[in-house]
Amino acid sequence: MKIDVKEIKIENYDIFTYRRIRRAIGYLGFLLPIFLVGFSLISFFQTKIQPSISHYYYTNLREIFTGTLCAVGLFLIRYKGHGNKSIWKNDNLLTNIAGIMALGVALVPTNPEDISQKIYTFIPSTVTWLGWLHYGFAAMLFLILSLLAIHVFTIGQEKDTREPKSILHENNIYRTCGYIILISVILVPVSAALELFTYSTLTFEALALFAFGTAWLIKGRALGDQGKIGEKLYQEHNSVDTEKVFEE
Repeated sequence: MKIDVKEIKIENYDIFTYRRIRRAIGYLGFLLPIFLVGFSLISFFQTKIQPSISHYYYTNLREIFTGTLCAVGLFLIRYKGHGNKSIWKNDNLLTNIAGIMALGVALVPTNPEDISQKIYTFIPSTVTWLGWLHYGFAAMLFLILSLLAIHVFTIGQEKDTREPKSILHENNIYRTCGYIILISVILVPVSAALELFTYSTLTFEALALFAFGTAWLIKGRALGDQGKIGEKLYQEHNSVDTEKVFEE
């Protein structure tokens, strides 16, 4: 059987392209709360730390908030994952829905404390239910991201019977991140209702974004897969980074 070297190169190129998309999504999610809060601490931007990530829509950092979410949304829609008979494991379907939800979060803002300060996007209305629609988009986005981490990212290693697996094995990280997202989503309304502590909503939203970003960065092999990292995370024994090999 003759091996088509050209096809192998194209296939590997596609794999590494997907890794780069995953890393881009991961970095955007992970860095969003860092940039928003970090810039809030710099007087030049004239922005106070907000009670939630969503409230940055009404600050001078609005473009960072909406721009990042739109970028994440478009990347998720553009990302073509694997199909599956089970909706809960259908990578392609879930990422498309998540992408639409991310765009919804960006373009349908939460309600400001003073409704007269409402800034319009493409829906010129001050009705309060639009703010609830924003939270609906956000909740759906995070729930789907948790599903992706728990049920989809772990598929490739499900039937891997090689033992022993490190506690840092990628599937353990994906599941941990997924459950952190899920718990954080639940704690957002609970903490707000009980007024647990200052900036509780912002804290749990940031935690969910960190977990989301971490899962996608690990899936995109942001740390590489050479040596101990490859062994611990992916159960692979690579003397060099696989991505660098095919770039040469």
